[in-house]
Amino acid sequence: MILNPNRVIVGMSGGVDSSVAAALLVEQGYDVIGITIKTYKYEDVGGNVGNDSTCCSLDGINDARRVCMKLGIPHYVVDFTERFKREVIDYFIDDYLSGNTPNPCVACNRSIKWDEMIKKANALGAKWIATGHYAGIRHENDRYILSRDTDNRKDQSYALWGLTQESLSRTMFPLTGFTKERSRSEVERFGLGLGSKPESYEICFIPDNDYRRFLRDNVPDMAERAPKGNVMLNGNKIAEHDGFPFYTIGQRKGLGISHPEPLYVLNVLADTNTIEVGVDNQLSHYGLVAHSVNLIKYPELKDPMKLTTKIRYKDDGEEGECSIDNNGLLHIRFTNPRRAITPGQSVVLYEGNDVVGGGIIKSWNDY
Repeated sequence: MILNPNRVIVGMSGGVDSSVAAALLVEQGYDVIGITIKTYKYEDVGGNVGNDSTCCSLDGINDARRVCMKLGIPHYVVDFTERFKREVIDYFIDDYLSGNTPNPCVACNRSIKWDEMIKKANALGAKWIATGHYAGIRHENDRYILSRDTDNRKDQSYALWGLTQESLSRTMFPLTGFTKERSRSEVERFGLGLGSKPESYEICFIPDNDYRRFLRDNVPDMAERAPKGNVMLNGNKIAEHDGFPFYTIGQRKGLGISHPEPLYVLNVLADTNTIEVGVDNQLSHYGLVAHSVNLIKYPELKDPMKLTTKIRYKDDGEEGECSIDNNGLLHIRFTNPRRAITPGQSVVLYEGNDVVGGGIIKSWNDY
């Protein structure tokens, strides 16, 4: 396969970041093609359909098309709704019904955005794909290494830990080293007219940011699969819950329980339809186990390594001893206990600013 080293496929959501990424690449002389991925059917997701702050909305597609016209580059909309439903939406629902709290953006980045964009790039003879993510990539010791961006407030490396070496070898991040403020100023410089567009924070296929409503709408037998059940405190029933998928570890609000001390969700037990609650200090644990591990900086972890670990996006990180067992499971023993370790969420390992790898949290433990 002959790929043009000057041709770049840019994933365009219609937002500020991806639009600036495309504009910068055009300015640098690349042969740029804009691609917008349609990931869901708008009539299926419910909520505030058409909300222009979501990355995959109809307004977003129209904004991406308008930006491409302004830049004088081709724009294509690619329909990946079937695969997105199968690998992201169905996973999201199934994980909640298993008692976990999923991270659909990680699954989408790995299975949809990069895999499908690389296929599209191959079809169009493009060597590169580019996105508006704030992160860095470099090639060192025969590895493509993902790193935190220097503007750590907007760093997005946490959500990219699942990218393969093949994906990273084909990727450009034109906004590496940018601040969000600089990106907005570049929008003005290029005359793209998006300077006041709000950022997207919610899950793209839940535009009203109400995952409970989404689950009720998309699981017809939700009441049978997740009926009311017991809320347990120290082995004693103290209340009833509304269905275990509607709770997550660390949750305090919405429990509807009167107690002398604030209570938090400690555990979500799908197999017994039970929610365990307790006081704040019961939320902290000294270790975790993660599955679906992907290593980036090193091909393997032969010996335990002390690394900085993040268990959620907005997490300063904590040192932990990391090792991988013969079954491919990642084990982390933290130097200091971590609060609200949540199965289904991602744990990402850093050595300095470099992403060593990551996985999906399976369980917490206290060794």
